[in-house]
Amino acid sequence: MGQVHIDEVSLAFETRRAGRVVALEQLSLAVPEKQFAVIVGPSGCGKSSLLDLVAGLKETTAGQCRVDGKVVTSPGADRGMVFQSYSLFPWLTVRKNVEFGLSLNKVPPKERSERADHYIGSVGLLGFENAYPSQLSGGMKQRVAIARALANDPEVLLMDEPFGALDSQTRSLMQELLLGIWEKEQKTVLFVTHDIDEALFLGDVVYVMSARPGRIIDTIDVGLERPRHYDIITTPQFIEFKRRIMSSLHAEVEKAMNLN
Repeated sequence: MGQVHIDEVSLAFETRRAGRVVALEQLSLAVPEKQFAVIVGPSGCGKSSLLDLVAGLKETTAGQCRVDGKVVTSPGADRGMVFQSYSLFPWLTVRKNVEFGLSLNKVPPKERSERADHYIGSVGLLGFENAYPSQLSGGMKQRVAIARALANDPEVLLMDEPFGALDSQTRSLMQELLLGIWEKEQKTVLFVTHDIDEALFLGDVVYVMSARPGRIIDTIDVGLERPRHYDIITTPQFIEFKRRIMSSLHAEVEKAMNLN
């Protein structure tokens, strides 16, 4: 379970300044179950919009997104979303934030508590169950957001630049933490980032998007051994993959700058 298919998807919308904007154009890709797929591309190319379409937060202009063969028409429990901005409820404790979706789904209190404990432990926050978001660092807040998404047991985890606001050292630790969780949980992951090192360190496959209108211009099957450690970024194979992505992106970034 957890297969994602994006079939000939286009997305357009009207703006006051620019009129009709085509964000995505006939974009297709397939993510098999349990794969960690990463998307990189220039700013404004539609990466986040693509995740919103898979999440059911936006509607396609043409084409369709499917999860396990079912056409996405709205948000669903089979998909969990993690945003860059954490999106925690400041008036709820860590435990209550993690339990929030379970409460909406009428999960019994005992099971809610057990699942919250499990995922709070998975992200290394045991002892902080009763803390409020204002008492946590940025990295800790993002760990709560990841635990909350996983507690609902989604088939697919959608992650929109979840570590983009973190300092480089915290970001590296969060990447390793996420990989450890993914190796245990074996969820399908669709992850958006601007960071090429992050994309290659995390992903089984990296999709490179063009400038707007966004489409896939290159696909890199990473194939680096797992489990991965951060010293892999100095290996010749990693560096060659990075050079390839940078080459693909260079002209597209120039196009994006001319569009904006």
